[in-house]
Amino acid sequence: MTEASEGLDLTSRDMMRANELNWDARTSVHIGSRYYGLEDGKAPDPSRWFAPFEWEDLGELEGCDVLHLQCHLGTETIAFAHRGAHAVGLDLSGQAVSSARELAQRANISVEYVQANVYDAAEVLDGRQFDVIYTGKGALYYLPDLIPWAKTVARLLRPGGRLYVAEFHPLLNALRPRPHTGDGPDLVGHDHHANSLSIGHDYLASGAIQRESTHTYTDGPALQGATDFFEWMHGLDDVVNAVVTAGLQIERLRETPQLPWRRWDRMIRTGDGWWQLPDDEPRVPLLYALLARR
Repeated sequence: MTEASEGLDLTSRDMMRANELNWDARTSVHIGSRYYGLEDGKAPDPSRWFAPFEWEDLGELEGCDVLHLQCHLGTETIAFAHRGAHAVGLDLSGQAVSSARELAQRANISVEYVQANVYDAAEVLDGRQFDVIYTGKGALYYLPDLIPWAKTVARLLRPGGRLYVAEFHPLLNALRPRPHTGDGPDLVGHDHHANSLSIGHDYLASGAIQRESTHTYTDGPALQGATDFFEWMHGLDDVVNAVVTAGLQIERLRETPQLPWRRWDRMIRTGDGWWQLPDDEPRVPLLYALLARR
């Protein structure tokens, strides 16, 4: 156990262990899902999960050392390798890391994958440092404390290196269809009967939220294994304050009404292949992107 993970209380470490088992169980479903575009042995699409503004913010990656934290199947990690980066993906789930390696082989591209708790990444990577660290799109929800996370990121960045977080906006999790028919928020689900949206869940939530689900957020069969998992909601202030506390300088913050998947049925596809609410509905932020430099 490292200094970073020792900074977490025993309960948080136990919850992260439950999440590891849950993501192990999810992986076999995700690897064959239409949601990830991997059904029938398809190779991952290296651009599917990125908006054009992300590439603008990230800049030239040719020859850069890029670390993708909480990479899951590595579909985004592969995109960095396609752009000429020396890409490394790190994830808590051993099953996800194993599948990510297979996907990289399927895509015929070289990517290094490492299994580790993100809080232990600096020790596990044994002093290596990177030009760019990328994370997001559902990653931060699974971290109990962003202060040690950001300090770990700072240790992993070279001087002048960049952190890029592209994450679902806290407001997305606070919204719910009206009338509400579900029992809780669905971060990456798909509601079929939403007529309008309202604030139905805490934006400023705190503490661990325990969930249990026999199905994951993608298409596919029921989970074979652990169905309990934990999430922690983090407001923009949590993210910004953690990054600043770690000594990083924030250079840009974006908010966008677009998502890389169709969260609600009435969302329409954009010219870039993402999804947003119709033009006659209020524009609200559904995803944010933060760029910071060491």
